[in-house]
Amino acid sequence: MASTREIRRRIRSVKNTAQITKAMQMVAASKMRRAQLRALEGRPYHKLLEEIAQSLVPQANQLRHPLLNPRPVRRRAVLVIATDKGLCGSLNTNLFREIFHRHAPDRVYVSVGRKARSFLANLPNPTGATLLAADFELRDNLTFRESKRISRFLLDKFASGEIDAIEIAHSHFVNALVQTTEIRPLVPLARESLSQGQPAAAAPAVPDNFEPSPEELLDALLPFFVDWNIYLAILDSLASEHSARMIAMKNATENAKQLVGDLTLEYNRARQEGITRELLEIATAQIALE
Repeated sequence: MASTREIRRRIRSVKNTAQITKAMQMVAASKMRRAQLRALEGRPYHKLLEEIAQSLVPQANQLRHPLLNPRPVRRRAVLVIATDKGLCGSLNTNLFREIFHRHAPDRVYVSVGRKARSFLANLPNPTGATLLAADFELRDNLTFRESKRISRFLLDKFASGEIDAIEIAHSHFVNALVQTTEIRPLVPLARESLSQGQPAAAAPAVPDNFEPSPEELLDALLPFFVDWNIYLAILDSLASEHSARMIAMKNATENAKQLVGDLTLEYNRARQEGITRELLEIATAQIALE
């Protein structure tokens, strides 16, 4: 059994760790509330964009817009949005596992967040081709204008023919306790998925007559639709990160408190054994003197 001095040292160490994890839990909870609000506030706007696009597409049915029409895929870009820091449970692990299972030689990656960059740099690459096409910084207060640098980089590559399809992989925020991994196609935009989950007979959100023409509107709307999809995915990922970190730090704090209780019990037992041993030695010496 460890000495009482060693147990006391371990108790102090675990208590210090519990203080740190408790502070991190409170910080994550504060950031989670702001990130959650931003992520949830963007969803109604996204839904409205889908409804507008759904109303426009039938009127421009003959439009051969590159963002609407698929082509043979020789090179596929995957935008991976992960976290900058760890200590958020299995959030990144679940995302990276799915990406690894889908990894193929025809894929090239764009990372957002340091954890994504580190993971993608270690993916198997038997062809020797460049896997990581670009890396972008992730910040809690990332604005829509800043996120457009990511979408415009991908759209430029798509327009030039360097890539033929774009997918997006990120953590989807459901609630503070549940975050799921989401990997979905982004470009080209499937006509039938522009209003995913909307009933087919629903009334259009905007009038049937557009000015300027539906074709001109789609030219402006579809790139913006991609911009907003990527921005909303980043907000989703940030809300998921802070929620997962808050839960992970809460569990770590509770485990530390339980460990302190166990160590305190072990300390009391060791101290009692020491006292008992000393009493026995005194009693034995007394008997020997008699």
